[in-house]
Amino acid sequence: MVDAIGSIGVGYKAPSYNDMRVNLLRDCKKECQLLIDSYRSQWANCGCTIMGDGWTDQRQRTLINFLVYCPTGISFVKSVDASDILKDATNLCNLFMEIIEWVGPDNVVHLVTDNASNYVAARRLIHEKYDHIYWSPCAAHCLNLILKDIGKRDHVAELVSRASKVTIFVYNHIYILSWLRKRSGWKEIVRPGVTRFATTFITLKSIYDHKHDLQALVTDKYYTSHKLSKSPVGKTVTSIILDGKFWEECLFMVKIAAPIIRLLRVVDADEKPSLGYVYEGMIRIRKAIMAIFRNKSTMYGPYIKIIDERWDKHLRRNLHAAAYFLNPAFLYDKEAFCETPEVMQGLLDLLEKRSICSDSEKAMREIRFYRDRLGSFSRESALSSANKIQPDEWWRLFGYSTPFLQKVAIRLLSQTSSSSGCERNWSVFERIHTKKRNRLEHQRLSDLVFVNYNLRLKCRLQYKKRNYDPVDYDCIDKTDFWIAEEEEEAEFVDGDMVEAIYAEDAIPTLDESQNQDDVDMNELNEEVDFELFGNASYDDAFDQHENLGQRDDNEG
Repeated sequence: MVDAIGSIGVGYKAPSYNDMRVNLLRDCKKECQLLIDSYRSQWANCGCTIMGDGWTDQRQRTLINFLVYCPTGISFVKSVDASDILKDATNLCNLFMEIIEWVGPDNVVHLVTDNASNYVAARRLIHEKYDHIYWSPCAAHCLNLILKDIGKRDHVAELVSRASKVTIFVYNHIYILSWLRKRSGWKEIVRPGVTRFATTFITLKSIYDHKHDLQALVTDKYYTSHKLSKSPVGKTVTSIILDGKFWEECLFMVKIAAPIIRLLRVVDADEKPSLGYVYEGMIRIRKAIMAIFRNKSTMYGPYIKIIDERWDKHLRRNLHAAAYFLNPAFLYDKEAFCETPEVMQGLLDLLEKRSICSDSEKAMREIRFYRDRLGSFSRESALSSANKIQPDEWWRLFGYSTPFLQKVAIRLLSQTSSSSGCERNWSVFERIHTKKRNRLEHQRLSDLVFVNYNLRLKCRLQYKKRNYDPVDYDCIDKTDFWIAEEEEEAEFVDGDMVEAIYAEDAIPTLDESQNQDDVDMNELNEEVDFELFGNASYDDAFDQHENLGQRDDNEG
C-alpha cells in the first residue's frame, strides 16, 4: 500500500472517512460480486459444493459461515450470527435452503458440514425436498477424529507425555538449544508446519528425525559437565533419549499415522477436488496398517476398529463410492481396485435419480464402455493419463463416447470433500465486529465481512504456494504443549489437552521454505519389532480388547 501511494507522487489526497466507509466499500463489494458471478457459469457446468460450518467465538457468539466451492475457486456467501437462533434441524435447514436457492438447486451437488446431529437431521429435511443434493461430513474433520481416537489410547498418551518432556526440556534451556542449533542440518524439533491437524504425530516424527542429535547431546561433555544433567528433570530426559524402546515406539506410531496424514493432506487442500479420493484413501489406510502388523489381526485389530467406527458412521457414503468408481486412476488399476457391491450400489443409486441423470438407462449402458475401455476410452493416451490428469479433466477429454455418464462423472469429480475453507477464516467476523464497531448497522457489517472474506479467498487462489492455509496470528498458538512447562502436573490427554493438540492452527506457518516436506511421513524405512511394542512400558496394551477403540460418546 505504501508503494502504491508513493508511486502516485506528491499531492496524493487520502480518501475521506465517508469515502472509505461508503464509496470504497461499495466498490470493493461490486468487485467481489463480479468475482462470484464469474464462478456462476462453472457452478452450472460442473456443479458446486455448499460448505457450512458453525463455531463459537471468544464472546460466546455462535456464527455459521457459508461458502460455495467449485474447481475455479471458493466464494464466501454469508456469515450468520446464530446466537439467538435455536440451532435445531428446522432452522438449520432453512438457512441452507436460502443458500441453495441463491446458488440454484440444479447447480448444487452436495453439502459438506460437520457431523453434529443437528446437521445430520437438517440434511434429511433438505434431501426430502431436493433428492439430488447429497450430504457428507467434512472428511478432514473425520480423519482428525481418527487420529484423536488413536491418541487417546493409553500407551500412545504415555508416549506423547514422554516425548513432550524432551521438547519442553530442550526449549526451556537456551544452553541446550544453542548447542543443538549448531548441529549440521539442524531444523527445529517443534517447528510450525502446514498441517493443521495431527500435531501430535507430526511432532513425534520430527522428534524421531532428531534422534541422533539428541543422543549426541546427552553423551557430549558439553552437557554431562553441566548441572542440568544432574538435575532430576535432566536425568529423566536423558533416560528417555537413551531408551531404545522410546525411539522404536515413536517410529511405530508415526508409521500408524502416516497413511492417515497422507489422506488428510489430500482432502484438506483447496486447489484440487478431493471427493474422488476419499474412498480409495480409506482402503489404503486399512491396508497399510494391516501390513505394518504383518496382517496379524490381534495386533492391528484395535486400530482398524477405530478407523472402521469413524468410516462406517461418517464417511461411508454412496457419493464417495460412486466417485471412487468414476476415478479412472483407480478403476484402471486392476490389481488394487475393489469392485465391491457397495461401490456399484453407490453408483447405481446416483444414476437412478432423474434429477442427477436425465437418462439413467443410457448411462448404465455406458458404464461398460468406461469399465472395459471401449470407444473413446480405448485410446492409449486415456490409460496412460488416467493417473496424471485430474479426474474431472480426464472425463472432459476422453468421456465423449458416454455423454450421460460423462456429465455425472464431471459433476461428481469436481467437488471437495472437506469444509476446511469455512474453518480457515473463522476470526474474520470476530475481527470486524469488535466493541469499537458494534454500532455498525447490520448491512455495513455484513458488507465488511463479505469483502474481507472474499478478497482473502481471491488472494489465496492467486498466490498458491501451498495447499494449506497461512497462520492466523489472531488465534492462540497451540504448540505450547510441546515447549512450555506446566505449573502443575497435568493429565496430557484429557479433553482440554486433546483440544489444544488438535485445535485450529495448532502449528502455525513460518517461512515459505518450510512446507509439508519438512516432516516427510513417507520416509519411514526403518524396521521396528511391532510385536514388542507396548509390552514393556505399557502392560497389556494390546490384550485389553474390550477397551480398544473406545471414544467419548460426547464427541462428534
